[in-house]
Amino acid sequence: MAGKKRPTVRPITDEATRDRALEVLEAVYQKEKGWIPDREKLLPREDLTDTEVTWFLAELDDRALGVTRVLYRLPIELYQKYAFDLVDPSIDVEAFLSNNKIAEVGRFAVVPEFRDQILIAATLMRAATKETVERGFTHFITDVFEGDPTTPYHFHQRILGFEVVATHEIGELAHKGRRVTMLLDLKAAYQRMSQKRRWIFRYITEGWGERLLGHLKTV
Repeated sequence: MAGKKRPTVRPITDEATRDRALEVLEAVYQKEKGWIPDREKLLPREDLTDTEVTWFLAELDDRALGVTRVLYRLPIELYQKYAFDLVDPSIDVEAFLSNNKIAEVGRFAVVPEFRDQILIAATLMRAATKETVERGFTHFITDVFEGDPTTPYHFHQRILGFEVVATHEIGELAHKGRRVTMLLDLKAAYQRMSQKRRWIFRYITEGWGERLLGHLKTV
């Protein structure tokens, strides 16, 4: 990635960064997609002080370009209303939830004119992954949408290694179409990417100390 100016990422913790993030979310989730018509619900103010959620803002040359959110308290009751169709019906979902710490990464948005710059998406995932591992979580879960021409499905699957675990027809956002639920085992992803020595592995884990990397190494 030498020679390219890197985007920067910071957590959204105050009204100033929230306003900048809303520029991105309005462009994508309201104007482009129409998924969240209420502006205040794009990024609720209470999230700024909630210790169980972190929003991240990607910027380049003082312009807001991308946003993502990590929930560290899964909305299980909401999930139960979605009527998931499991890819593998033999999976014991309750046991899996009990034996692993799963964070939801979502509200993934990059402004349309910069969407072809993969480094923005990678930088958002870098920040989200580092904090998630620091908190001791083992997996990411996320939803992507069938029929959405700008879905991050291929980025999540081919580059990061998310696996499809279920589908469902209804969800939180006003999207008409099937949702695809994907899961990423953070330790398995680390092992796979470190063996292949791909740039995304080097980029996401750049600057991590041995203590943090130790969370992802095989014991």
